[in-house]
Amino acid sequence: MAFDVIPCLTYRDAPAAIEWLTGTFGFEVAASHPGEQPGTIAHAELAWADGMVMLGSGGNPAIERPAGSGLVYVVVDDVKRHHERVTAAGAEIVTPLEDKGYGTDYTVRDPEGNLWSFGDYRPARPS
Repeated sequence: MAFDVIPCLTYRDAPAAIEWLTGTFGFEVAASHPGEQPGTIAHAELAWADGMVMLGSGGNPAIERPAGSGLVYVVVDDVKRHHERVTAAGAEIVTPLEDKGYGTDYTVRDPEGNLWSFGDYRPARPS
């Protein structure tokens, strides 16, 4: 399967981010390549259903951006159950679980400040 849009995030501590994202949210590591410096990640791919995010350790000044500057929306089948899992893991809930009329979602801040919204709204592909 090919992906057309893949969110990419930079973390100061990418190995810890991978552990947190898999343990707290339920992502699966599809690939992880260590960086040149000990304790860094050159490139990692975390899978979720038919999607993925890519991430790595900071250090490339050409693309560096402040930590905590991203937001990723992830479609989940059972948003209430996912919210329970994330809450039980102690994640910082930024916006509570809410039915917005077109779908239900909530937003979480990861340990480095990036925002993750999880919801059951699935945008339709244009035809």
